[in-house]
Amino acid sequence: MIHLSTMNDDIFINVTSFETRIAIIETGVIQELHIERNSQKGKVGNIYIGKVIRVLPGLQSAFVDIGLEKSAFIHVMDLQENRKERLNAINTTLIEKLIFPGQMIITQIIKDQIGSKGARLTTKISLAGRILVYTPYEDKLGVSQKINSEEDRINLRDRLKSLISTETGGYIIRTNAEDASDEEILLDIKYLNKLWGSILSYSKNKTEPCILHEDLDISQRAIRDIATPLTKTIRVDSLELTNKLIEWSKIYAPFVINKIQYYKEELPLFDLVNIDQEITKALSRKIDLKSGGYIIIDQTEAMTTIDVNTGKFVGGKNLKETIFRTNLEAVQAISRQLRLRNLGGIIILDFIDMEETDQQNIILQEIQKCLSRDKTKTTISSFTKLGLVEITRKRTKDSLKNQLCESCQVCNSQGYIKTAKTMCYEILREILQESRQFNPKEFRILASKKIIDLLLEEENQHLTKLGDFIQKPISLSVENSYSQEEYDIILL
Repeated sequence: MIHLSTMNDDIFINVTSFETRIAIIETGVIQELHIERNSQKGKVGNIYIGKVIRVLPGLQSAFVDIGLEKSAFIHVMDLQENRKERLNAINTTLIEKLIFPGQMIITQIIKDQIGSKGARLTTKISLAGRILVYTPYEDKLGVSQKINSEEDRINLRDRLKSLISTETGGYIIRTNAEDASDEEILLDIKYLNKLWGSILSYSKNKTEPCILHEDLDISQRAIRDIATPLTKTIRVDSLELTNKLIEWSKIYAPFVINKIQYYKEELPLFDLVNIDQEITKALSRKIDLKSGGYIIIDQTEAMTTIDVNTGKFVGGKNLKETIFRTNLEAVQAISRQLRLRNLGGIIILDFIDMEETDQQNIILQEIQKCLSRDKTKTTISSFTKLGLVEITRKRTKDSLKNQLCESCQVCNSQGYIKTAKTMCYEILREILQESRQFNPKEFRILASKKIIDLLLEEENQHLTKLGDFIQKPISLSVENSYSQEEYDIILL
């Protein structure tokens, strides 16, 4: 049986004083990139004691202060009380009957803050080891969905039962358990129980929100979650981190000790397989295919759309074959970009129209095959009548674009901006509208220097006429920090 994580050949870890970058390399090509900046470390897995600020019965949710800048968010279905006692109940217990403002609760982040949305929480605490996931508030034994064989699932469950003593709580068996010895499993059980005990001890008598447990750093998580006995090398360009990982692995992942290598060559580690060049490509809209076709990736807050085009590709015996081959090649590029860009949420694939159902089925099978390497949970729809395929990919952190880029201050991510003349007329129309609703002594326009200069020069006659018409003075003020499309109208 081939596990998902065994598809990676090498792990490259690049370390600087401000960030750590981890590249997953398969057959010499980067497939995934994980970045953790020291100033913006991901918080998924961290455990906090938080204070309920506000309960929203209409949304069956609540805001919780866990000591971060933004209040976190918890939904009624993420409360442990709605998991255990009411698993088979017809109606979910209302959130206002489970928690109340001012209550202190132990919570865990399951989704990082994204944009303006605060972090998402759960009280269904889980602690991940290399082999097991410990769920202290539950008493059941589960098996990872990635272990497909029912026989293997039963055997692993029975094996774990024989190793568990009197500890309370439940466990989820990870794929790493298939190759683990009883001694390794017992070590994981001991570690997880000790960790939970220390968290509970630290939480006692806490009256203000604070962190109780910080998850492993990104390099340790990579070894825990990604590395396997089949991983070839783990190259690290920091001697300090290399030594740290070797010492940590002696206890938690001894199978990788001999794979961890300190990279000290002059050529940057990421230049070995042109990783930075691939990152640059992953931030662009257009990805060229070897055949001459290309895909266009448009990422918005609501969804991501990926459009397949034949471009210069005119090969094949006929048009149908050309279209099919382009779509087939695009599938591999798309599956790689989903992982590399860490695209999540709703993803719409717009393939070139194919008339034959058999060809559509082959494309769907290829999507399934390529995404089987992706550890992030995905679901794939069938082709719609319009030739679209919808993919939903679990989103737990920002995409690569959102991590590395920011909205254009000039065009506000629209790709274009209104002309200065258009903005002047928009301002004048708004003043006219405001004058009909309010009766200030004066109107003041705050705008960029380019807009103000245009109003003072080329468009001054229109400004003067408007002032005469509304019988109010209109003053101007330059705001150097404003973009061309920004302005304010102050009523004095």
